[in-house]
Amino acid sequence: MSMARIKEKIKKLPKTPGVYIMKDETGKVIYVGKSKALKNRVSQYFVNLKSHTEKTKQMVSRVHDFDYILTDTEAEALVLECNLIKKYRPKYNILLKDDKQYPYIKITKEDYPRILLTRKLIKDGGRYFGPYMSAISVRDTITTLRNIFMLRNCKEGFRKNKRTCLYYHIKQCTGPCEGKISKEEYNKNVEELVSVLKGYTGEIIKNLEAKMYEASEKYEYEKAAKLRDKIKDIRMLEERQKAIVTDGENRDIFGFYRENDTVAIQVFYMRNGKIIGREFEVFEDVFNEDNETLGNFIKQFYYASTNVPPEILIPFEIEDRDVIESWLTEKNGRKTEVKIPQRGIKKDLVKMAETNAKEAYKQYLFKRNKEKIDANQILKELKEILGLEKIPVRIESYDISNISGKNSIGAEIVYVDGKMSKKDYRKFNIKTVEGADDYKSIKEVIYRRITESYKEQDAIADGTLQKEDAKFLPLPDLILLDGGKGHVNSVKTVLESLGEEIPLFGLVKDERHRTRGITDGENELEISHEIMNFITCIQDEVHRFAISSFRKKHGDEMTKSELENIKGVGPETRKKLLETFVSVDKIKTAAFEELKAVAGEKVAKEIINYYKNNVPS
Repeated sequence: MSMARIKEKIKKLPKTPGVYIMKDETGKVIYVGKSKALKNRVSQYFVNLKSHTEKTKQMVSRVHDFDYILTDTEAEALVLECNLIKKYRPKYNILLKDDKQYPYIKITKEDYPRILLTRKLIKDGGRYFGPYMSAISVRDTITTLRNIFMLRNCKEGFRKNKRTCLYYHIKQCTGPCEGKISKEEYNKNVEELVSVLKGYTGEIIKNLEAKMYEASEKYEYEKAAKLRDKIKDIRMLEERQKAIVTDGENRDIFGFYRENDTVAIQVFYMRNGKIIGREFEVFEDVFNEDNETLGNFIKQFYYASTNVPPEILIPFEIEDRDVIESWLTEKNGRKTEVKIPQRGIKKDLVKMAETNAKEAYKQYLFKRNKEKIDANQILKELKEILGLEKIPVRIESYDISNISGKNSIGAEIVYVDGKMSKKDYRKFNIKTVEGADDYKSIKEVIYRRITESYKEQDAIADGTLQKEDAKFLPLPDLILLDGGKGHVNSVKTVLESLGEEIPLFGLVKDERHRTRGITDGENELEISHEIMNFITCIQDEVHRFAISSFRKKHGDEMTKSELENIKGVGPETRKKLLETFVSVDKIKTAAFEELKAVAGEKVAKEIINYYKNNVPS
């Protein structure tokens, strides 16, 4: 359709609420929008084209035709717009992920409810919390809550009077199937779990503490210990949440950041005066103005939401704010306000969300472009900032991993020309250090790494080793330690004793365990955002490698444990026992019924008898 025919069609549009649907020459929907006055809004796209942004010009140039649907009210147009965006997923609309991809936490409607992760909203009487954008955090939360409140996890369906399963015997279920808990008591646990999801933890912790002290006074120490562990787990859940005590209200806070055609939106969920979670989305090729973009996001965001608070804070005026308020008020059956705070703590909350939106954008951009990094430029800048004599072609980073000083592992990762060189990664079993002493452990690792290079140099000189077969050559141009001033100054003594002048720095973390900067052992150095991202990747990688190396070593040693000495405990049974009880110490103290549920009656007796007869005198 020619531009003249499109303009002729626009003349016939009414000035009433509705939705317009832009199509390309193949008939594919490329943009969906709404307006309280269709004629005015649609005509804006096709007049004064020179004033449009490049993205808008690009979209308009592809419009071959448009359709429209009239509605009685703006609220109806808003809902229809959301439906059509979900249906057509147009190229030029900002698009949240398909609803099916978003995880929800579900409390089922059953006699004895379960807590589940689901990606489908079904009108089945269940209670849904979400949507969330990270399935990993949802799974972690569900696991923690299930362990605290011991809700059943029967995947094959619940049947009363059947035998209790493994979860009951390992104390991860209250055993409703065998009547181990009354329906009233079970549902009380469910309601407490729901309160935790809503952020109301104070009263629950208070009640649990009262029960714990009561049990302790009655010398019921095992019961008191279980209650103590529950309190600890709930507080750990709170630790994942940033607490900002304000007026105890429920609200969502939106932050917005744009750079060219890319937009990042951060959302904080505040419940009961505490921020209990946050999510962010990044959108590329956004052609709308900021007020329209944020408004469109909010409409889609709350379209499928099950937990809309009474107050929503935003950084600036958005399109259709009054319509969105009316729609959410009707949707929730209670008043919902969308506010732009001008001062005070609410303004500070929005600023915090905006700061995090900007940071989320930069992290997203860095990860997206990780393979496209101008490594030469990064290394040149690193040379200047750190005052190095030459560009650090080979960078090595080190970290230590252990549990209470046991099975300590030293990990070394290597970057060559600004890229990971995994073939050069090394791990060191700590040999000379007793207990958890990171300073002495890292000194041992660096000493061994450098002296191994000396041995290889000698072997190459006498012809017993080919240069290409060397594992510890060449020496690094730069060493980065996963630690602060103490780590750096400890390793400096090793380098000095060996006569080496390798540049050495530490990667410093903040109180939230996030990379904060870099230190030479005396001062923290100011670094650019690009360098910060680069060293953060190095620190994350060395930490990952240290943890994975430790787990492998720890797992190997557990598998070769004294369980091999017990009659009837073969490799498969040993694996099941360790997966269930985690450690040999917990297997030693497990009850017969717990062991029987995993290994069978005969082997359970062998295990009990073995440890009974092998008690140290």
